[in-house]
Amino acid sequence: MGEQIEKQGYAFGTFKGVFTPSILTIFGVIMYLRFGWVLGNVGLPATLLIVTIATSITFFTALSISAMATNMKVGTGGAYYIISRSLGLEAGVAIGLPLFFARAFGVAFYVAGFTEALMAVVNPLPMLDPAITAKVLSAATLIALTALAYISADLALKVQFLIFIAIGASLVSLFLGNPAVADVAVPAGTLIPPKASFWVVFAVFFPAVTGIEAGLGLSGDLKNPAKSLPLGTLAAVVVGYVVYMILPVFISSRVHNSDILLVDLNIMNSIARWGSLIIVGVFAASLSSALGSLLGAPRMLQALAHDRIIPRFIGRGYGKDKADPRIATAISFAVAMAAVLLGDLNLIAPILSMFFLTSYGLLNLSAGLEGLIESPSWRPKFKVHYGISLLGALGCFTVMLMIDAGATLIAITTISIVYYLVKRRRLNSHWADMRYGILTQLVRFAIQRLNKLKPDERTWRPNIMALSGSPKSRWHLVEMAHSLTQHSSALTVASILPVEDWSAEKVQSMETSMRDYLEKREVEAMVKIFPSPDMLSGAKALVRAYGYGPLVPNTILLGDSEDQSSFKDFAELIQLVYRTQRNLIMLREGDMEPAEEAVEIHVWWGGNKNNIGLILTLAYQIQKSPIWKQSKLILKTIVDTPEEHAAAKERLNSFIEEQRIPAEADVLIKDQPSFYDIIRKSSPNAGLVFMGMRPPRAEETYEEYAQYYGDLMDATKGMPPLAFVLAAEKIEFREVIGISGN
Repeated sequence: MGEQIEKQGYAFGTFKGVFTPSILTIFGVIMYLRFGWVLGNVGLPATLLIVTIATSITFFTALSISAMATNMKVGTGGAYYIISRSLGLEAGVAIGLPLFFARAFGVAFYVAGFTEALMAVVNPLPMLDPAITAKVLSAATLIALTALAYISADLALKVQFLIFIAIGASLVSLFLGNPAVADVAVPAGTLIPPKASFWVVFAVFFPAVTGIEAGLGLSGDLKNPAKSLPLGTLAAVVVGYVVYMILPVFISSRVHNSDILLVDLNIMNSIARWGSLIIVGVFAASLSSALGSLLGAPRMLQALAHDRIIPRFIGRGYGKDKADPRIATAISFAVAMAAVLLGDLNLIAPILSMFFLTSYGLLNLSAGLEGLIESPSWRPKFKVHYGISLLGALGCFTVMLMIDAGATLIAITTISIVYYLVKRRRLNSHWADMRYGILTQLVRFAIQRLNKLKPDERTWRPNIMALSGSPKSRWHLVEMAHSLTQHSSALTVASILPVEDWSAEKVQSMETSMRDYLEKREVEAMVKIFPSPDMLSGAKALVRAYGYGPLVPNTILLGDSEDQSSFKDFAELIQLVYRTQRNLIMLREGDMEPAEEAVEIHVWWGGNKNNIGLILTLAYQIQKSPIWKQSKLILKTIVDTPEEHAAAKERLNSFIEEQRIPAEADVLIKDQPSFYDIIRKSSPNAGLVFMGMRPPRAEETYEEYAQYYGDLMDATKGMPPLAFVLAAEKIEFREVIGISGN
């Protein structure tokens, strides 16, 4: 189902709304204060390689953004909007909330950079302690910038044009060069620090190319996002790359002593024609980055409010076309001011960078997966091969680990916690994402591979179809099936709808109702409602046809029937299950209430070796469930004479030890004429009793097997809950549980 996109606010164009904020964030303080340091540490060839690798990651991300922006109507929220509409609401919020705080705290970093640059030139408040002066100046700067963003984003971007001119002038001053400076020498007595490694230098430089979030953050205020986002973002990346490739070449031609680059962070000031313009450029770069974050952070908060993740009043708009999110701007200001007043933010700086890189990675992943699953709805005007986007995602996550593995772990943990909390709220999004397509593609891939393999004893597990009818009326069947399958196998809860007149809408409604009921009871299961004229024909049709490719139930679970008039039909169903090589579990509710304390599971070892292999496998599986994990598993068998007791007990104990089964052995001496009388006497307090069923003989009629079934029902009256097991699958169940024998 589509969603309503609210009216675009300012309707900015490509240059004003995307290119300018993006390029101004790229041309930041790192360019002015760290480019020489990068060159001094690794030399010119490695510097050009660092610029190329870093820009490639940003370029791949820009390509992915371009593809998605030309395939969807991009609304307010930038990265959050695209990720939530592609990977789902939970993934969008998991990156959107941390990214908001990263942007808000980022404002404090940029303002602090401006303050440090200002105080390096002149201390405007000499009567105060320098630390206090820095906080006062940072707070005042933040208030001024927030007032600008609060009044109007349009006015703020007009101010950025002036900043753009200042940065351009500083670059012109640099490339003209100072003719009076032949070379810059290291002052005598200066301690030269050791050179940093390639990846350490890369980590310092990489934030210099991560400015495309600034333009993306204004996506909801663009006149034509599908045109402006690709054009403006790619243009900013390309222009930034050209300048960043020229800068180190120029600096190395002017400065021949690399040691000065390690100690003089203001080297650009020294070699420029007019050094004052470089200082103005540093101021402008700091302020433009801070202003860009002050425009982007509130709009991400506004998008979260529109999607009802946070209270909706936070996203309320004011001013022209109600496009200014003033409440969200005030919250962003409060977060940034708290960061300014706290002082040293170096401890969380790497973690904040991780959130930006994670958003880049998820943007690339979204575009890559869209291209990979090839949904009919994926028709971007700007086409990018999915391999490029996936390579960009891999690059982002690799760089995260290279920069700071610890910060990466903290960022991923934070995102995972937010994802889990949003998932628990079970919010309903009003748009379709591609998760269904991703899972469909994975299932298709797995089924195609499974179709070439044969099931084997090593990996066998019970994939159960429970013919339970309504779960409310026969909950014991669903509970049994869930205990056998949870966390390891597939479970289908099936019900026959015995009607002639039915509709797809009615079936879907019943399936939804049953699925909701099972989810509330924390049962993970697929649901199948099958319309049929009668119960038997419906059950037979399901047994024959239910499943997809190799993914079919290998075990059918059903309840017993004590209606003698239906014995023949029931026998026919059992024979069909057996002849289609499905295993059978028939659960009979007990006539006796088992003791609540010391619940035991009794397994009676009869003569059918394949049955006992399946029974022991099922008994072991059921003990993994919370309901039965405290129960005691007891293997019981009967010998004819007391002389056989000791040897039989020793064999059973040896078997239990060899097979690592958490069970006890119990050997009984036959003292009753009937096998069932011995069970009735020995297992009155068992919570569950497993025993085998005789398989139908080759030429046996339905009437003959119905007679056997009726005799079995009579013989097992007055017993605890019974699970009759009939192994029919072409699997050596003796090998599944590890039974060796004759």
